[in-house]
Amino acid sequence: MSDTYRILAINPGSTSTKISVFENEREVWSIKITHSNDELSGYGHIFDQYDFRETVILNELQKADFAISTLDAIVGRGGVVYPVEGGTYSVDDRLIEDLHKGVQGEHVSNLGAPIARELSIIARCPAFIVDPVVVDEMEPLARFSGHPDLPRRSIFHALNQKAVARKAAADLGRNYSDLNLIVVHLGGGISVGAHRKGRVIDVNNALDGDGPFTPERSGSLPVGDLVKLCFSGKRTHTEIKRMIKGAGGIVAYLGTNDMIVVEKEIKKGNSRYEMVYRAMAYQISKEIGALSTVFEGDVDAIVLTGGIAYDKTFIGWITKRVEFIAEVLVYPGEREMEALALGALRVLLGTETAKDYNPER
Repeated sequence: MSDTYRILAINPGSTSTKISVFENEREVWSIKITHSNDELSGYGHIFDQYDFRETVILNELQKADFAISTLDAIVGRGGVVYPVEGGTYSVDDRLIEDLHKGVQGEHVSNLGAPIARELSIIARCPAFIVDPVVVDEMEPLARFSGHPDLPRRSIFHALNQKAVARKAAADLGRNYSDLNLIVVHLGGGISVGAHRKGRVIDVNNALDGDGPFTPERSGSLPVGDLVKLCFSGKRTHTEIKRMIKGAGGIVAYLGTNDMIVVEKEIKKGNSRYEMVYRAMAYQISKEIGALSTVFEGDVDAIVLTGGIAYDKTFIGWITKRVEFIAEVLVYPGEREMEALALGALRVLLGTETAKDYNPER
């Protein structure tokens, strides 16, 4: 058996397709293919893009001289399926069917698994997904919201959170399954998760629910005032949804979701921009503090990741408020491609068993 495994990772985005080739842990080639509005405008539904995206990937692999027959596994970004526990999943008929139906909604990540499977048939190798956004390991107590008609849901940046949690554990010389970690993904959406011994037992709904406000999402809002606004006739249903996701948070306050613009304004001395940005850090810090109670204060580390983690000033604001709880570790950026490849590699090496997609429906 070969000591080196070649793995293709596929990550479809709304206006791009990222692909990488790994040889074991090492990324040997990658490309981000940007798709213009003209290219995508003719597709009415996400799955209509399937053939287009697959052809683009095959063409780029051919240009880079990577024969598909040399691949040992293909792994795609997991889509919005029924809730599952974390891990690496084999792509099977049930998974493809639920992605095609859009059982929890249409999302471009729904294309990752079917493309991976089709290419794996050509390559004669296994196809996987790893830690989709619907990973749900929440404990029963964490599901209570205050009303039985509105239970709390686990939708978060599971792929990157789990990846950096493993990275932090390695840097601490410990096993992920032995630690209590609070992991914060700082991007267009923000998720704060309580990782207890390898399972995310509590986390905010980072898609369109609770938690701190973000560059473009409102996070938790005053409930009574939100209800009044919904029935005031001042906003349509679509406008309210947009206010919560897409045009909330920093966008609503400052008119931009570009944190580089915000940083530049603050450096110029713009006090309004600084106040709003500090407020976001304040809310994130409160969320971290709240999750520390889940562990009864027994937190091994607080882990900060995502694109905003490159901003040392912003990270400093959070660290000052929460470092009394535990050591703060910072891993800027996203490790999605690496996380996909390493999930497949663990299965190929036999250190993890691929799971079957068989969720409760």
